[in-house]
Amino acid sequence: MIAAGEVVQRPASVVKELMENAVDAGADQVTVVIQDAGRTLIQVIDNGCGMSPDQAVLCFERHATSKLQTAEDLQNIMTFGFRGEALASIAAVAEVTLKTRREDDEVGCQVEFADSQHLATSETAAPRGANFSVRNLFYNVPARRKFLKSDNVEFKHIVTEFIRVAMTRPDIGFTLTHNGKDVYVLRPAKSLKFRVQDLLGANVVKDVVDIQTETSVVSIYGFVGRPESSKKGLGNQYFFVNGRYFRSPYLHKAVMKAYENLIPDGVTPAYFIYLNIDPQSVDVNIHPTKTEIKFEDDSVIFQILYACIKETLGKNSFGESIDFDREGVPDIPAFGKSFDEFRGFDEPKLGVDPTYNPFDNDGFQSVDSPFSNTFVPGAPTSFDSGTHGAGNSGFGGTFGDDWTAAEDGFEARKPAGYGMDTSRFIERRDDYGKLFEDKLAPKRSVLTLSGKYVITTARSGLMVVNTVRAMERILYDRFLDALSRNEHVTQTALFPVTVQVGVENMCLFEEHSHMLAGLGFDIAPFGTDTIVVNGVPEGYSAEAGKVQAMVSDLLLILADDHSALEEVMTANLASRFARLGALSGDSVTNPVEAQRLIDNLLASANPEFTSTGKRIMTIIPTDEIDKKF
Repeated sequence: MIAAGEVVQRPASVVKELMENAVDAGADQVTVVIQDAGRTLIQVIDNGCGMSPDQAVLCFERHATSKLQTAEDLQNIMTFGFRGEALASIAAVAEVTLKTRREDDEVGCQVEFADSQHLATSETAAPRGANFSVRNLFYNVPARRKFLKSDNVEFKHIVTEFIRVAMTRPDIGFTLTHNGKDVYVLRPAKSLKFRVQDLLGANVVKDVVDIQTETSVVSIYGFVGRPESSKKGLGNQYFFVNGRYFRSPYLHKAVMKAYENLIPDGVTPAYFIYLNIDPQSVDVNIHPTKTEIKFEDDSVIFQILYACIKETLGKNSFGESIDFDREGVPDIPAFGKSFDEFRGFDEPKLGVDPTYNPFDNDGFQSVDSPFSNTFVPGAPTSFDSGTHGAGNSGFGGTFGDDWTAAEDGFEARKPAGYGMDTSRFIERRDDYGKLFEDKLAPKRSVLTLSGKYVITTARSGLMVVNTVRAMERILYDRFLDALSRNEHVTQTALFPVTVQVGVENMCLFEEHSHMLAGLGFDIAPFGTDTIVVNGVPEGYSAEAGKVQAMVSDLLLILADDHSALEEVMTANLASRFARLGALSGDSVTNPVEAQRLIDNLLASANPEFTSTGKRIMTIIPTDEIDKKF
């Protein structure tokens, strides 16, 4: 009646099919045990209804299913596995052992299959439910096994499928274990939002709002993200219909259209949207993995979903609001022509003498000045030691012989017995004004414009440099050298930044940890779904907000399938990391930073263009400037 297809593409396919069968069996606890990302062992244990010995053997036959009794049942599908294709496909490419027992049976049975062949059936002690053990996946199809990705990538796909199934049934407990380590231990949740929080973290839940609508065509409920929490790339976008996950680029456009003018281009909001619809108006069998479906009337679903999200975003008033509530607010007096009489205060005067120059040769100022030190010969001073013996160095009530009175005040003389010339300390004030400027002054006249451009002189006119592209070129050369020679410079953050990335993304950081360390990233795991950024490459910003945005972009780079030649892959990675660093770095705000940027740029082998061929600098000839006048 239907055209079934192959479903086992990778270990995640096995996990998906066996978890869905466990849910269909009425289990309230499902445990998934993984070894070596599914290459060695995939074990799914449930406490569902179980099977009889005859059913345990029959379930591995093609098209054999207990979920459909008649052909008409195909029009009212509410279960996951209904084609009887999954277990037969798994048994064709792996060694499978099934232990199962029904509630009323005294003993269970054990069935063994390998290479689509029934090997043995025996009685065994077993709890109620089913226990599937899939070992040595693709052992008899070496070509398929060869093209599996790394363990981290394959486990990431397993986590993704686990989340999709667990998110449909918050009333069921799920456990995921990998290489003896618990990754998820989910108890039955009170509500759907608690299940999302257990799977993806509290940071995701706090940034979503509820949606709800009831129509004669479809019932929609779930959560959509706040506009300000939207992120680059796809992440945490889920559609479910009648408890089944599916992908739909068409309905995704409806969501994005509802967010129009609320989010910038290039970012995507998170959403968890559940649709309940008449099973006769939806076809769930158009794709071998059953992840794509066909609605009887897509346009109606599109309009209802768009209107539902648009209404929710409007009700929550995510734009800037104005509060006109004046209750309890003190009245502000309205000043008119008599405003000056309310100003009864004079501006405070600074107690400073602007004409005072400590480097003048006159020594102390006149005693008539209110800011002078008013040292009077013979008067007690803070230098008065009370004695004038031979052992005194000359500081007495009248300053001894080191200071002599003159008509105009006091005259400085060389202190006796000190062997130093004080006249070298008395220099022009203009010279002292250049004391620090000479050390930090740029080599040439440099101006910064809006933090985006650096303007300096050239032989034929003015040179204008784009600071972001210049930094991109500098970082590209630096990263390319670091990837080839494994030499890097790490800028340690004053305060480490903690970022929650999710369990599936932790695998990416573990897989590429050596490469990230070679580039200068100091990133360490912190639990099962969080990382700590202790340092970033030189040129990157270490601010907490920019580091969190950098991690989001970093995930997009690491998620790409780098299967090209090593030289091409290295250049591509260096280019993307350089672009990321240039965008996340601090802007150039002073001439010293601008001069350093220009010096580093001119030291590059190709200072005129970025690695992607974009122009970095341009020179405005003097002739063009003359035409403006």
